[in-house]
Amino acid sequence: MPDLTHFDSKGDAHMVDVSEKPATDRIAVAEGFVRMTEETLAVIAEGRAGKGDVLSVARIAGIVGAKKTSDLIPLCHPLQLTKVEIDLAAKPDLPGIRVEATVKSSGQTGVEMEALTAIATACLTVYDMVKAVEKSMVIENIRLVLKDGGKSGRYEAPR
Repeated sequence: MPDLTHFDSKGDAHMVDVSEKPATDRIAVAEGFVRMTEETLAVIAEGRAGKGDVLSVARIAGIVGAKKTSDLIPLCHPLQLTKVEIDLAAKPDLPGIRVEATVKSSGQTGVEMEALTAIATACLTVYDMVKAVEKSMVIENIRLVLKDGGKSGRYEAPR
C-alpha cells in the first residue's frame, strides 16, 4: 500500500510539498449520475423546469466547482486549470442524467479532485433545479474514470 502523502511523519495532516515535482500535462475525467423518475427526466428534457435550463445551469456549476476545488477540499492545491468541460446527457434507461467532467492542467499535481468536484457540483445543481418536482432523486456512482500525467502515470477505471 502506498504511503498516504497528506500526513507527515508525526501523522498530522498537511498540504503536500510539490515544489520539487516537474510540471507535466495532466488530465482527469470523472463521471456521476442523477437517478430520477421518467417524469422528472421529461421535465428536464422538455425544458419545463420552473428554474430554467437545467443542463446549462448544471454545466456552468460544474465548471465553477472545478475552479473552486481548493476552496472546498482543505489540502488541495490551487491550480491553474487549462480546460474544464462538462457533458450532461439524458439517459432514459437509467432514468436520469449522466454527467462527465474533463479537466486539464499543466502543473505539479493532478486534477482528479477538480474533476470529481465538478461532477458533485453539477449533480447537486441538477437536484436543486428540479427538487420541486422530485425530492427522491439519487446522486450516485461519482468516480474517477481516467487520469493521466505525473509520476503515477495513467489510470483507467474498469468499465
